[in-house]
Amino acid sequence: MRRYAVRHETRYQYGAAVDLGLHQLRLTPVDAGRQTLVRHALEIVPEPDSLVQFDDHFGNGVHSLAIESRHNAFSVVLQAVIEIAERDTALADGPSWESIQALMQGDGFPSPPDVAEFTFPSPLAQQSDTARDYVGESFAPGRAVVPALRHLLVRIHADFAYMPGVTDVTTAVAEVMQSRAGVCQDFAHVMISGLRGLGLPARYVSGYLKTYPPESGERLQGADASHAWVQVWCGAEIGWLDCDPTNNLIVGDEHIAVAVGRDFSDVTPLRGVILGGGQHGLSVAVSVTEETHEG
Repeated sequence: MRRYAVRHETRYQYGAAVDLGLHQLRLTPVDAGRQTLVRHALEIVPEPDSLVQFDDHFGNGVHSLAIESRHNAFSVVLQAVIEIAERDTALADGPSWESIQALMQGDGFPSPPDVAEFTFPSPLAQQSDTARDYVGESFAPGRAVVPALRHLLVRIHADFAYMPGVTDVTTAVAEVMQSRAGVCQDFAHVMISGLRGLGLPARYVSGYLKTYPPESGERLQGADASHAWVQVWCGAEIGWLDCDPTNNLIVGDEHIAVAVGRDFSDVTPLRGVILGGGQHGLSVAVSVTEETHEG
């Protein structure tokens, strides 16, 4: 069992006064599976005039708030403690990928019943023949699903360059396939689009990576910021398997999941509308540190 302390700061500074701000936050880490949410707190400034908490369609915790007083800045600070149990390293190969494909196309629903909805294209993981053909090179006839995914992770990591700044949240899968460059969310969208093109269920995960001090050596790409990876349904015995194409690995105990959805548009950490504000500046800072945990 590993325990982490997470701090995620988001701060907006407005060029003119904002008369009304309506925001939705998806910042509460997942409390399910191998991940346990020990405690968490949100500090919101200015204090909201109304604040409602609910779970969305995908089971993500959402805070919906309104700030009705004039303000020149807006900030949200999440602090949380999360425990993650170790994954069994002796991961089974799972069934053939075609058997999962066939189950998605059958008359009956798999278990759990909400898996099949992740086989369809979505706004940011659009249908792409290029992505489907690229991913399909790892899924030879009769190949078990987990070895196929491991092969795919190796190829994405080798073929795509991690280059912040060359894409944004609206960059299409087809563009990333052409440039072969981007960041974690781009690689997740490519992988999801290609897998869905083969009829396999895949969903987007937003979260965090453990932060390492610079002097400690090589760190995973995407640390010190929100990270993104992919969950692939590998049959009833294995269930959802977390795969990180940016870092070429099956997720172990250094990834902290916050929200899942069809793509980034379903899990945006903070979105909203404001009345006024003019030009504004945004700063985001994330830290994930491991805590000593006894007992």
